[in-house]
Amino acid sequence: MALNLLTTILHSNHLSNHHPVALILAVLLLFLLAAFLFSRRPLAVYLIELSCFKPDDHYKVTREAFMKQFKSKGTFTEESVAFQRRMLERSGIGQSTYLPASLLSTPINMVAAEARKEAAMVVFGAVDQLLAATNVRSKDIAVVVVNCSLYNPTPSLASMVVNRYQLRGNVISYNLTGMGCSAGLISVDLAKRLLQVHRDSYALVVSTENMTLNAYFGNDRSMLLSNSLFRMGAAAILLSNRRSDRWRSKYQLLHTVRTHTGASQRSHSCVTQEEDPSGLVGISLSKDLMSVAGAALRANLSSLGPLILPLSEQLRFLLAFLSARLRLSALPAVSNPSAARVPNFGRAAEHFCIHAGGRGVLDELERSLGLTPWHMEPSRMTLYRFGNTSSSTLWYELSYVEAKGRVKKGDRVCQIAFGSGFKCNSVVWRAMRTIEHGEVVPLTGGRNRNPWAGEIDDFPVEVPKNVTVAC
Repeated sequence: MALNLLTTILHSNHLSNHHPVALILAVLLLFLLAAFLFSRRPLAVYLIELSCFKPDDHYKVTREAFMKQFKSKGTFTEESVAFQRRMLERSGIGQSTYLPASLLSTPINMVAAEARKEAAMVVFGAVDQLLAATNVRSKDIAVVVVNCSLYNPTPSLASMVVNRYQLRGNVISYNLTGMGCSAGLISVDLAKRLLQVHRDSYALVVSTENMTLNAYFGNDRSMLLSNSLFRMGAAAILLSNRRSDRWRSKYQLLHTVRTHTGASQRSHSCVTQEEDPSGLVGISLSKDLMSVAGAALRANLSSLGPLILPLSEQLRFLLAFLSARLRLSALPAVSNPSAARVPNFGRAAEHFCIHAGGRGVLDELERSLGLTPWHMEPSRMTLYRFGNTSSSTLWYELSYVEAKGRVKKGDRVCQIAFGSGFKCNSVVWRAMRTIEHGEVVPLTGGRNRNPWAGEIDDFPVEVPKNVTVAC
């Protein structure tokens, strides 16, 4: 209505000829209105750079060394040792993952001081590399979000970052705990929401997990699986809403979709930290975990799908779904009605980074989402090379895609992760530029922010479905 009124005024010959001051005021009003409408648009959020910490080689552990070291604690029964060995043999984890010094020492040293040393090493290592790569000054960072599910010291990890890098006094800091392996995407969503109200700002997001105090040395089978899967790591990413950063950014954030099924008691209790009958604390995984994760995934994809699926795929899925419901099995589109109920997400994005929670999880997601082995390669190779590093795993996967030189300008990257509660979260990025293979060559005299630098040409490798671990 206001625009129509201004248009009428501007086209009035009488006003133009006899009231030049009024014409100037009308033009000024139109300019102010346009500026106001533009200012109300959501600010674009860009990912400038990401950095994943790669520990030194003396933290490396083979499958056999892992079993020998954990057995040395002397608390496992023969049945528990055999169970962990079987899980490790089928896990898809390779011979070069990392454990902290506390779990590699003799005797194993699970104390608070060692936990803080581990956190400082991986977090500061990732952030140091990120700031060096971006040349962003610490005082320019307005938002800090750090997530670590199982380790919550005082002062917090976020405070450790503020102290280490001497961030400004009015920095907006958050420390997320207890949110599981999908907390990294929750951190991105939180940073995005803050950047959309704080203009001309940088946000630092750090994702990690702490191994020192969270290895389990009891004999409850529901708690033993995490020992075989989780390893040490951390990632840091720098986000910006500055238009001037658009030219140098790697990605623009398109969508964040969060799904929480915790209203269901079955979902809420499928991953819990608790004491076993002997009083030892561990993470208990329910037998319902896979079905709960499947339900959470379907709920998340029902919101994500319309945002990223091509219209043709949405229509095909809708027709197939309706046909299946009507039992029109004679139609070619529903010759297999059970398979028609999930759209082919392989057409929704060029690259997928799915949390490497375990080999079985990746197998099921590849099948249910209609993805190819090529789509799943970053997740499988990350699980093999670095293990499950919890919330930072997705960034090791994206680093793999970049190191392979696969990211082209305009490509979409879809990240999906699961977490206790129970949650399924997804994030979609669009590449702002082509990322060349040469960008991740090893740095002379220092670390590279991409953990695959210097070894990416050795991948992919064939991962046997079962290996033999002698212990």
